[in-house]
Amino acid sequence: MDLAPGALVGPLLMLLSYVGLGWLAAQRLKLDPRPIATLLVYLIAPFTIFRALMNGGPTPDYLLLTLALFILASLMALVVQRITRHRFGEQEAALLAFSSGTGNTGYFGLPIALILLPPEGVTLYLFCMLGINIYEFTVGFYLSARGRFSVRESLIKISRLPLIYAFLFALLLSALEITIPAAAMNSLAVFPATYTLLGMMIIGMTLSQVTLSAWDTRFVAACLGLRYLMWPLVMLVAVLILQWVTPLSSELALALLLIGVVPMAANVVVVAMELGIQPQKGALAVLVTTLLAPLLIPLYLGLMLHLTGLG
Repeated sequence: MDLAPGALVGPLLMLLSYVGLGWLAAQRLKLDPRPIATLLVYLIAPFTIFRALMNGGPTPDYLLLTLALFILASLMALVVQRITRHRFGEQEAALLAFSSGTGNTGYFGLPIALILLPPEGVTLYLFCMLGINIYEFTVGFYLSARGRFSVRESLIKISRLPLIYAFLFALLLSALEITIPAAAMNSLAVFPATYTLLGMMIIGMTLSQVTLSAWDTRFVAACLGLRYLMWPLVMLVAVLILQWVTPLSSELALALLLIGVVPMAANVVVVAMELGIQPQKGALAVLVTTLLAPLLIPLYLGLMLHLTGLG
């Protein structure tokens, strides 16, 4: 199993080039990232999740993984919201709560999963990732919206998110054993790549508007602690408990550990942009955690694999 830093150079350079492309587009073409954030939330993300579900063939075991990660992410976000709401500004606390339940499992984590895991392990990783994505656009979106909107307004915004209906529709088709024609599935293949490209470009577009006043050391430090201290510890404990309770495959163990060490989610910026809650601060925190990822991921995974007996 190759955990050398060199194995991460390709994914990192790809992601950073997308961020740079977004910065350049905003600087030279004067593009507004807000319509792109709306496009991601209401169109590209639902089609991406729908295609992943239909390709993966959801089974009860796979969906149990999705449910478990969704519950874990939601609980972590609720705990962080309770802890931070009296220590940070209302919008900063909402953004911290959202980011604490998610990570860059798709844009950054998936390329690494493809390097480290066999096909079965990648499938397990994808259904874990799906639980995180569903959290982002349900509980996470609600907690973020509460930083600016009332309970009623927040619930209305969630009810309008098509990703929820795309998920339920995919489950219905699977339960009825209805398959999507190959031509239609092939036409959906463009959405995952578009999701990755635009999601990372939004970070660069937002950074192009950042001023020095947007830097918040306390906020960035909190984001680093949540992403690179809390999540690795929680996932390490989860794997150790699962190993103690039941036989756990090395593929699933590594998939879970990888979920715990990816940088902050680019969707932090997408949701902050859509809701108008401190997107510049979110973009800076995402950039810092992404730059640290190639140094920390090999170190963390090596240590965690040793502690779980998989190294």
